[in-house]
Amino acid sequence: MIYFDNAASSWPKPPEVISAMNDFMERVGANPGRSGHQASLKAGRIVLKTREAVAELFNIKDPSRVIFTLNGTYGLNLGIKGLLKAGDHVVLTSMEHNSVMRPLRYLEKMKKVKLTIIYCQRDGQLNLEDLRKTLEGKVTLVIATHASNVTGGIMPLKEIGKLVKIEGGLFMVDACQSAGSLPLDLDEMGIDLLAFTGHKGMLGPQGVGGLYIREGIELEPLVQGGTGSNSGEELQPEFFPDRYESGTLNTVGVAGLGAGVEFLLRIRIEEIRKKEEALIRTLIEGMKEIEGIEIYGPEDPENRIAICSFNFKGRDPAEVGYLLDREFGIMCRVGLHCAPAAHRTIGTYPQGTVRFSLGYFNREEEVYTALNALRKVKEMTG
Repeated sequence: MIYFDNAASSWPKPPEVISAMNDFMERVGANPGRSGHQASLKAGRIVLKTREAVAELFNIKDPSRVIFTLNGTYGLNLGIKGLLKAGDHVVLTSMEHNSVMRPLRYLEKMKKVKLTIIYCQRDGQLNLEDLRKTLEGKVTLVIATHASNVTGGIMPLKEIGKLVKIEGGLFMVDACQSAGSLPLDLDEMGIDLLAFTGHKGMLGPQGVGGLYIREGIELEPLVQGGTGSNSGEELQPEFFPDRYESGTLNTVGVAGLGAGVEFLLRIRIEEIRKKEEALIRTLIEGMKEIEGIEIYGPEDPENRIAICSFNFKGRDPAEVGYLLDREFGIMCRVGLHCAPAAHRTIGTYPQGTVRFSLGYFNREEEVYTALNALRKVKEMTG
């Protein structure tokens, strides 16, 4: 069995993640911030420790500005719907995931915001001059994915952030595909809002993600309710993070996320990036030698994370994915990857692509095995 679907959810997880979650369920189990007994206090310390670890990973000075959510999609919705008001103008790229596209299209349909989509090049890369020209008008918010979940292509966040700041707008980043795989320094990149998910490169479990909100930015909460604080008041607390964390947190998930982030901090993102880049380079170079394969995205592996979308010319990607799974035990994803605009950009709509997404725990020999399997699939499909 070879797992090449890390862009959907990373696997396997570090042993520390499983241990942290088991320990919480067996030894803690209480609700953080809702009681004064020792188990509740311990649960609260776990949440605080994870918040601090995430802040360290992203170079965030105030950990209270890290909001935990159900997933990255919730974080993106909180940032988008909590910020935007009637008449606002939003600029985004054509490589965005539906977690960005759908809430914005909803607001556009409701005639609340104006959208401008900057169409990227055929390899999915953004032309900064196109962005600069677009920003000459009044823009409230610019949204960009850090790395495409379709091509793996990396957006130049630092350069985008500089252009946005010149024009006085806010900059929001979807880091769901890059967090844990690429270095992120929010101050250096000029990022005002950053959404992340815990179950991909951050090596945590499903069901936990978050949103960073820069100081000075206030969002309208999507949900109001119990926070364990100011319980005598019937209005939502105004302070961070309680303003945005109503209801019981997925505390066991937060414990797992904390262990995943601690693993990243110990191994170091630079080392993880080095290994994943080497793996994807070996894969792409080998695929180029197989006749009939079309590879999408940036040609240089330095400009992408460990994702490679491809097709056999004239073949249905669903058929290819089926054969890889059933005949060779290689698990990958086929289709549109919840990003139809990205597939229109690279010319693969509506059939989509086959996507291999590698992670830190993949091995070089798995890549060679996959290349041999692709050669056999080519023979099987004619």
